Amino acid sequence: MREDHIEVRKATFTLPVPLLAKLRSLASSKKIPSVNSAVRQALEKYVAELERKDFRKAMAEAAQDPEFLRDLDDIQAAFDRADAETARMMGEW
Repeated sequence: MREDHIEVRKATFTLPVPLLAKLRSLASSKKIPSVNSAVRQALEKYVAELERKDFRKAMAEAAQDPEFLRDLDDIQAAFDRADAETARMMGEW
């Protein structure tokens, strides 16, 4: 889905007055498109970082799970032959 077609909804947040003043100053000097866009970008970045942390934690836990590791080994073994064949077909870079 393209970003310009994402449904949006207005929300009200409380921000410290000095921060809001800085954002408004940045917007009026055209250093940011708008206060709203700066807040949106900051929240998107914040949420993405939280999701990355959750993913890293899940991968660290999986790395300690013997069943998960066995599955990885099984999958790798299943593709060993195909990988070797592809490598022979590609030759050297």
